[in-house]
Amino acid sequence: MRVVRVELTDTDRELLQIIVKKGSDWRERERAQAILLLAEGHTTFEVAEKQGVLPETIRERRRKWFKAGLASLPDQPRSGAPSKLSDEHRARLKAWIEAEPLTCRFLVDRLETECGIRLSANTLRNELKRMGYVWKRTRYSLKKSATPSASHKPSAT
Repeated sequence: MRVVRVELTDTDRELLQIIVKKGSDWRERERAQAILLLAEGHTTFEVAEKQGVLPETIRERRRKWFKAGLASLPDQPRSGAPSKLSDEHRARLKAWIEAEPLTCRFLVDRLETECGIRLSANTLRNELKRMGYVWKRTRYSLKKSATPSASHKPSAT
């Protein structure tokens, strides 16, 4: 079996080790670890087994490393539509939310009337999650149920 060894400079090796130890993105850390293992002389199959991925994944990481070096480690931009909300819209949302508790539907309507932006409630919920907001479903009644639950036993008197 032929081992395609990755040759690293001392600076590249140090940078990869720093990424493995202190990198913020787990994917980037995993890619850096794969390159370091390949540089140590491990086979593609050994690295794939150690990381729990397919050997073709390791081969692809090696090809990208030869082509782009350290620039091959971070995730590339993903496809999809750009965000409908600008930073100004996010700031407005934050101000509205902090001023008073509002429902998602109300925020969607307010965005449409004041900013002319149409989005679905799900899109807005996802954006609010990205902004760090968490909320609970509104409870319409705090009264107890009129019918007793099956677990509640009547008292024997």
